[in-house]
Amino acid sequence: MSTIRPSLALTCRRKLAAHCCRARYISSSSRRCNSPSVPSIARLLDEGPPNPDHVVVNGYVRSIRELKRVCFANIGDGSSRESMQAVLTHEQAKGLSYGSAVKMTGAWKPCRPNAKQSHELEVSGVDIYGPMDASTYPIQKASMTPEFLRTMPHLRTRTPFNSLLLRLRSTCIAEITKFLNEEGFTQTHTPIITSSDCEGAGEVFNVNSSRKDAGLDGGEAYFFKDAKYLTVSSQLHLEALAQSVGNVWTLSPTFRAEKSDTSRHLSEFYMLELEMSFVDDMKVVMDMVEKMIQQTTRGLLRSRLAKELTVRSQGGTEILPERWKILAQGSWPRITYTKAIGLLRSSGEPFDHLPAWGEGLGIEHEKYLAELHKSPVFVTHYPRSIKPFYMLASSTSTDQEETVDCFDLLLPNAGELVGGSMREHRLDPLIISMQAKGLVAPGLPASITDEQMGALKWYIDLRRWGSIPHGGFGLGFDRLLGYLADVPNIREINTFPRWVGRCEC
Repeated sequence: MSTIRPSLALTCRRKLAAHCCRARYISSSSRRCNSPSVPSIARLLDEGPPNPDHVVVNGYVRSIRELKRVCFANIGDGSSRESMQAVLTHEQAKGLSYGSAVKMTGAWKPCRPNAKQSHELEVSGVDIYGPMDASTYPIQKASMTPEFLRTMPHLRTRTPFNSLLLRLRSTCIAEITKFLNEEGFTQTHTPIITSSDCEGAGEVFNVNSSRKDAGLDGGEAYFFKDAKYLTVSSQLHLEALAQSVGNVWTLSPTFRAEKSDTSRHLSEFYMLELEMSFVDDMKVVMDMVEKMIQQTTRGLLRSRLAKELTVRSQGGTEILPERWKILAQGSWPRITYTKAIGLLRSSGEPFDHLPAWGEGLGIEHEKYLAELHKSPVFVTHYPRSIKPFYMLASSTSTDQEETVDCFDLLLPNAGELVGGSMREHRLDPLIISMQAKGLVAPGLPASITDEQMGALKWYIDLRRWGSIPHGGFGLGFDRLLGYLADVPNIREINTFPRWVGRCEC
């Protein structure tokens, strides 16, 4: 057995003790940083501190300016797009640079007249938690393009506008959760790994283990015995849960392996989906869409975000984006798909793709229809041939124009935000519809075996035992946030965007 000289052992113990002390100090510092007694910068700017003579601020240096007698630093912590001004001596400012993580203590003092802020922090003490080499820091004070910031998604949320988008997401979730809770909906969590392609488009990600012996028998087989996918929608699972507790909703990630490199498409994004039980009229579902979006927008209007997302008119007057006003009020028009096609064809607009009955609406068509009505607009009763198998056939269908009870909500300057429908709740019509889409083997519904039903046997079972009229919708949550923030590219809304060819971290 080897031995350690006493002097060396003593040195090791001293180093270990010093390391432990340092670890306790860092842990203690961390607790102080996160203490509820330390107000956010947003709260300081809005309400002021409870004790103006002793104020503690945790944040990051957004800029520092040295004058002859004092230094000024702008400090941000992500709680506000606006930073707080701190006044320091040259000695206190030593070691500070753009991006440094700091704790500052001092007194809350009135600013000079006509200053941008009413008060500033007169600093008495500075602790640097995270030193920064500004020369190597990729986030710079100068204006940076969204494309450049997109190359470092792990850092870009430190910029004031991108941190604002994070708070917008949080506030919207809070407002929607509050609204749906008051409406009696139950929030649920649906699976991400699924056995079926809900939309039937085939643009799904396959799921399997990276191990070669993934199969149950140790061979090169599927981890789950057969093919599974990342979900493209929670709807089918929500339908099952709706027969358990009534009206349900979820906000969860969804995935589509669509090779679309556009400003509207991501491979991973969030969908807010909702299912309503004992509903036999699509108008009730559309009413819920309208009410939820309006109530959410009104809640945002009362929040600090309304001020931070305002724009300035040419006269210098601050105005709220017009789209917020549109979303917060009114009864939105509802037109049929057939009428929409008529409006598009008679518009005289030079569309890239001529609208035709029986084909889907393009983004150029959707934008035109919403801008024509100068408000969000519901387009209803699309042709059965272009919609998924689960949608309920319209009672007004004809042999020439067979439609389903479904709708899309279109927004001005944006296009589709919400898609919803009534679901086919009867057993035989559902099987016939699935057969028409090639999901179930041909034959009389009563003679179809469990094996012929395939991966969607469980979904068919929902119609066998206690099925009810029901409907629901899915709302592109990232698209909603992008519309509210007037951000045209959805990749700026998603914190870690993934799209074809890109998955940075």
